[in-house]
Amino acid sequence: MRAIRFENAGNADVVKLMEEPIPQVRPHDLLIRVRAAGLNRADILQRQGFYGERPDFGDSVIPGLEIAGEVVDVGTATTGFRNGDRVMAIVGGGAHAEYARVDSRMAMAVPDRLDFAAAAAIPEVFVTAHEALIHLGKLTSGGWPLIHAAAGGVGSAAVILAYALGAKTVFTASGQKRIERVTELGGTVGVDYRKHNFLDAALDATDHRGVDVAVDFIGGPYLDRNLRALAPGGRLIQVGTLQGGEGQLSLDLLLHNHLRVIGTVMKSRSFDEKLAMTNRFRERWLSAFATGQLAPLIDRVFPLAQAAEAHRYMEASGNLGKIVLAID
Repeated sequence: MRAIRFENAGNADVVKLMEEPIPQVRPHDLLIRVRAAGLNRADILQRQGFYGERPDFGDSVIPGLEIAGEVVDVGTATTGFRNGDRVMAIVGGGAHAEYARVDSRMAMAVPDRLDFAAAAAIPEVFVTAHEALIHLGKLTSGGWPLIHAAAGGVGSAAVILAYALGAKTVFTASGQKRIERVTELGGTVGVDYRKHNFLDAALDATDHRGVDVAVDFIGGPYLDRNLRALAPGGRLIQVGTLQGGEGQLSLDLLLHNHLRVIGTVMKSRSFDEKLAMTNRFRERWLSAFATGQLAPLIDRVFPLAQAAEAHRYMEASGNLGKIVLAID
């Protein structure tokens, strides 16, 4: 089968389309003919050598964490699926290929109204957004979240879920076009972080009470302002550190406002943790995609042979929504 591999750690030039063996199906597995796969920041980090080829960081050294496609083989201990079923899933690597295997317990049926590209834009970002915003962040209807990088995959998913929940969102993005698009998704107060201070915007929007939860991908430079934007008892959910992992933290502020700082990441989670995260999302939101209440935001779809260009596009931070690879 054709698959993406990295010749070495480095820039997008190391992304190559190669011939690899089709994965062997284990008892609980499904073998999927991949039709579309999401591209995520974790794939960029893997390419840069951040993870190496450690087996505890995934099921395959082929990149890619989420797939949508058709079942072509089932393991001996698998129930509930048969050949030809359309499924989407988070996988432990291996998504950027013509075939991928997934533990059947992680698989979700693709709603009839969605094509494969739309389905591939759901699992990783919406599971991550639900985990950060609702499971860990405890956001409820009427609450206020602060969502950073709201034009990206997870950020836009978080805005969509917050709106569906009945919350009002302060969000950051770059440029008026992105702010307008995220507002259409349900964002309430948009902040161009290049021109304005999101802390002032968060406090103004909430009559200086502060937001209930902040979901951040940026890291160190935002840490102090994120904490100061929180209401007493608020939660900062740290999902990434795109601009560094070191920041200023006031312990007095943390103590007196009884704040919580919680870190979460998908790729290095155990299978049982990923399964629990998937099940929480499935039970809460999957039916909303089937009815059309929810829909993913897709920026661009690249063919698998243009995976290197897709990497460059993501690193340029110009996307508005999810980047997807199509595997014909």
